[in-house]
Amino acid sequence: MKKLLVMLIVVLAVNASVATPLDTLALKPKPVYGKEARIISYILDNYHYRKITLNDSLSEAILTGYIKELDNSRSYFLESDVQSFQKYKLVIDDLTRKEDVTPAYEIYTVFIKRLHERMDYVLNTLLSKEFDFTADENYETERDKAPWPKSTEELNEIWRKAIKSQALSLKLADKKPGEINDVLRKRYERFLKSFNQFNSEDVFNIYMNSITEAYDPHTNYLSPKASDLFKQSMSLSLEGIGASLQTENEYTKVAKILPGGDADKSGKLHANDYIIGVAQGKDGEMVDVIGWRLDDVVKLIKGPKGTFVRLSILPSPAGVNGPSQEITLVRDKIKLEDQAAKKNLIRYQSNGKDMKLGVITLPGFYMDFDAYQKGDPDYRSTTRDVKKLIEELKKEGIDGLVMDLRNNGGGSLMEAIDLTGLFIKDGPVVQVRSSNNQVQVGADDDKSVSYSGPLVVLTNRFSASASEIFAGAIQDYRRGVIVGEATYGKGTVQRVQDLKQVMNEKNTPVGELKYTFQKFYRVSGSSTQHKGVEPDIKLPSALDAQQYGESANLSALPWDVIGAASFQKNTDVNEKIISGLNKSYNDRVKHDPMLKGFISDTDDLRKNLHQTSVSLNEAKRRKQMEEAEKKKADGKLDTKLTSTKEGLPNDELQKLNDEYLREGLLILTELAFKRIG
Repeated sequence: MKKLLVMLIVVLAVNASVATPLDTLALKPKPVYGKEARIISYILDNYHYRKITLNDSLSEAILTGYIKELDNSRSYFLESDVQSFQKYKLVIDDLTRKEDVTPAYEIYTVFIKRLHERMDYVLNTLLSKEFDFTADENYETERDKAPWPKSTEELNEIWRKAIKSQALSLKLADKKPGEINDVLRKRYERFLKSFNQFNSEDVFNIYMNSITEAYDPHTNYLSPKASDLFKQSMSLSLEGIGASLQTENEYTKVAKILPGGDADKSGKLHANDYIIGVAQGKDGEMVDVIGWRLDDVVKLIKGPKGTFVRLSILPSPAGVNGPSQEITLVRDKIKLEDQAAKKNLIRYQSNGKDMKLGVITLPGFYMDFDAYQKGDPDYRSTTRDVKKLIEELKKEGIDGLVMDLRNNGGGSLMEAIDLTGLFIKDGPVVQVRSSNNQVQVGADDDKSVSYSGPLVVLTNRFSASASEIFAGAIQDYRRGVIVGEATYGKGTVQRVQDLKQVMNEKNTPVGELKYTFQKFYRVSGSSTQHKGVEPDIKLPSALDAQQYGESANLSALPWDVIGAASFQKNTDVNEKIISGLNKSYNDRVKHDPMLKGFISDTDDLRKNLHQTSVSLNEAKRRKQMEEAEKKKADGKLDTKLTSTKEGLPNDELQKLNDEYLREGLLILTELAFKRIG
């Protein structure tokens, strides 16, 4: 949600009309905004888990956060502007309690002025010149930690390189000089049109989120408009291609692929890909969307079920340095069934034994509450569906089971508890501590066990919340082996307060406040906050916790420990077994060509994700593109390699285009043999 709301300014910052006088765009707060701010500060002071009050220290963090939200790239404000804003550093707390939100609008007015100056330079100077692509210079794409520009000349240089980088990307896509200029001019003309729609509520929304997120990153203010979007996002029926998007600098980035959509089924779109163009149907004009506001890009991508949408993308392995690629996807309605648990049976031969390995993919922890409340005996839920799939796999005679929780962002807490109960006899699953330090234990009271065989749980950086509760419990009980990446690290619980219920505003729309009031802990007493669940067998990862996960947020609640709950550990997994599995994995790293290729690709992706300096020299960029294409082609050849070494993949494992799952299954086979032995 933060990305969706915050980037309305960051991305659309270039949308001001140079020809429009500033005073006609001056935005002022409505009287109700001050009242909302005061009520929100009262709620957070008294009911937020963190038990801190809005004070001078938070005021400074709020000011820093608000400036960052307006100009994260540090390419609009001058250093002198930022210095002038410091007069608010220690008074935002006092002003908020007095129902005064004028700092938001006074700072924003300066922002508009600088924005107009930038647009005048772009439209009337930069786009009237030709760029020299033989010069050996670079453009720094990540400027959030760069010094604030001291002069207009410094700003001009930053923007010259930014526009030159965009022009070079278009030239590398075989655009002619006239086309390049036309695309860039239209791009910024769209910015102007979009910016004129920005209103007082949008400014207040960003300012209030700077206040709420100073408490923690999951505490947010939802304006009336944002509240409607939030409720829509909670719906189980989603129309489109099945991808969650976010804004990163001027690009629309794929944050997550949703199960059931064509992006997932076709395999054409992946997390971390950039979407730079959208076209309707099979022959519609490709519309350049670099720099667009996120909700406008989403509107272009969404459409009637069964229709086609074409996307121009920059695939993640090469990123902004690589060549663009066009893909076609079919829009569809993603139903509950598409997001439900699914099973698969993989056959594998190892040490002369034919093995059957079960895989259950779990996109989320869901429950059809409406059907449940209506007394429908066939209501859908994670636990009921997984239990049914386990019974079907057991009839197939599986030798082991993989629970795939990658990209599972969580959901129902009760379902996480009940699902754990399918694998343990009974006992506590999670501890929940409230802001008053009271601890409640969520336990499995059902002594029956649906599956007692060898178990592997696959996780990645985007396994969060309820996923972490399940994985943490399986690990604490020593019931199975966790394989993959460390999880996201979201160990907090939020509730939503409708401000209408506490404000005497009958005819004026007001927003909602989502705030943190509880924290999750494992049965071992360790919080899942920040650290998440560390895997027993760690697989290669291109993502750093400091960039992707709870640890990326400066205001995130800390990791801590409370007393352990009383529970009985299993004997299925111990330190000796984990050590042996890690040794086998490290041996495969040396000998398995597919695994070595995957590690190499992961290293390349990590380098690309950390590569923030882009060459503005055409020859160098073309060479980088050629190298990326060659490596991609070589990678396709590598996947056809086989090995006769005992224990390496054969049969159906050889065909898997998913190295994480392949490794999880190989670890499962060894775990199964240890259980047999």
